[in-house]
Amino acid sequence: MRKIITLLCCMPLAAVAQNFHFAARLGIANYQGDLQEKNITFKQARFLGSFGAQYDLSEHFTARTYFTLTSLQADDKKGSPGMQRRNLNFATKVFEWELGAQYNILSLNNSWITPYVFAGVGLYNFKPYTHTEDGTKTYLKPLSTEGQGIIPGKKDYKLTQFNIPLGIGATYVITEDIRVGLELGYRKLFTDYLDDVSSEYADQGVLFAAKGQTAVDLAYRGDEVGQGAYPAAKTPRGNANVKDGFYYMALTVTVRSFIDQYKRIAGLPSYHKDKKVGCPATRF
Repeated sequence: MRKIITLLCCMPLAAVAQNFHFAARLGIANYQGDLQEKNITFKQARFLGSFGAQYDLSEHFTARTYFTLTSLQADDKKGSPGMQRRNLNFATKVFEWELGAQYNILSLNNSWITPYVFAGVGLYNFKPYTHTEDGTKTYLKPLSTEGQGIIPGKKDYKLTQFNIPLGIGATYVITEDIRVGLELGYRKLFTDYLDDVSSEYADQGVLFAAKGQTAVDLAYRGDEVGQGAYPAAKTPRGNANVKDGFYYMALTVTVRSFIDQYKRIAGLPSYHKDKKVGCPATRF
């Protein structure tokens, strides 16, 4: 009788546990924008780490969520001659929460490996900064380097925004409960100020009056490499027609939770049939 009661109490937990996985990603990320010469390159890439969870809705569809921390950076000194003359640079940490869906092209009930695609919605925070000539770390948004918030028509940008996660990957089944894989992801952003560079130089006098000399010094740094005085107002500083973004390549691992505990408590040797996604070996 005690075993029956224990089994009935554990069944709801088992129904969830059989399809629930802890998940992690480890890889490198890079920024795409005005301070990067090539659209796709892992030059200046930085570490990316994620932890989260996945839930198998069916043999092909998986719900997923991740919390991610990475850093992004770029420096004109490592770009084209024109970029080197501009001489800007930035770095930022990025904290992100992602919620999405994954479509597995093959069923892991019938195959050891499957490619997949994913998409969703994300919420992220960034805070671009640079270092002055004397090495002082300085955050760029408060300086309104392009006149954001002080020149009519130049709206300030928010440091917490939504994005759209997109990507592809492949998952390989090691055991019934452990999967590993490789994932390539991209973040479509709705800002051109991830790097604090977007459109035109602000008027030097207006910028100085509103934000001071540090803002002027960091809005244009060509004078640090002998490229002359601060440019005239409305001289192009970046390309506002193309939004910034970032992308990553990461190894993934997912681990099914609570299975051994349930088998021990309920006294069941196995419950393969109840799993929405199991292991190819369970077919035999």
